[in-house]
Amino acid sequence: MTRIEVPGRDIVGIRAANPSPFTLEGTNSWIVGREPAWLIDPGPALEEHVEALAAELSERGGLGGIALTHDHVDHAEAVPALLARFPGTPVAAARGDVEVRMSDGSRFGPLEAVSTPGHAPDHLAFLARDPVAQRGDPMSQESGAAAFTGDAVLGEGSVFISPYPGSLAAYLDGLERLRRRRPVLILPGHGPPVSAVEEKLDECVSHRLERERRLLAALESGRRTVDELLDEAWDDAPASLRPAAAWTLAAHLDKLAAEGKLPEGVERPHLAAP
Repeated sequence: MTRIEVPGRDIVGIRAANPSPFTLEGTNSWIVGREPAWLIDPGPALEEHVEALAAELSERGGLGGIALTHDHVDHAEAVPALLARFPGTPVAAARGDVEVRMSDGSRFGPLEAVSTPGHAPDHLAFLARDPVAQRGDPMSQESGAAAFTGDAVLGEGSVFISPYPGSLAAYLDGLERLRRRRPVLILPGHGPPVSAVEEKLDECVSHRLERERRLLAALESGRRTVDELLDEAWDDAPASLRPAAAWTLAAHLDKLAAEGKLPEGVERPHLAAP
């Protein structure tokens, strides 16, 4: 368990001890404000992690609500354990058995949702203003909005895109939607905080477009099997991340098919959860 301080803001991150190729050093749970505090992504149901969250929340005057960027287990598994400690707490998310159903523009306590699908259909980012801002639109640039981006934008590396219809185009649209809100800080679900927001969003978009360029080049040269396409366009992916690369390959192929750019005879991945 690691504590992540956010200088100048009444925000703290607590990173769970669940490292893996997909979670990097672990899942970040973020706590905003006090009297009461608000929790974004409780993370995995690890006893030490839950106890650390409960202690911090109690010190801050209790829990006002739990917001989920998405319902993947490494972000949401600890919800029941936190509700047992703070009964009656509302949970907000884009889907599932929750008290508050969120969509783009929804408000929940100090948080505003921004739809950022792609990694998961229900994925949201949340914006919270700088606590020192007292006037104007609380989500404006002047308020110094911090963006809690879950798995839409990581502190380092890139996310895998789920191959559901339109996922890759939706992911790119979501990044632009987030960019338009002009946050000044990214607090991701994995990895360190990011202060160079524009550069990070540019990196996410250019990474996806470069994958597409390499995939189109592989198709142009006659590659048709999943292994051939992965070898050409994802040759930098380690073996442990090849299942995730296959998911993202499927999303890229769906996008090319929708745009009329996919040749005949291309093998599609047989997908298992990465």
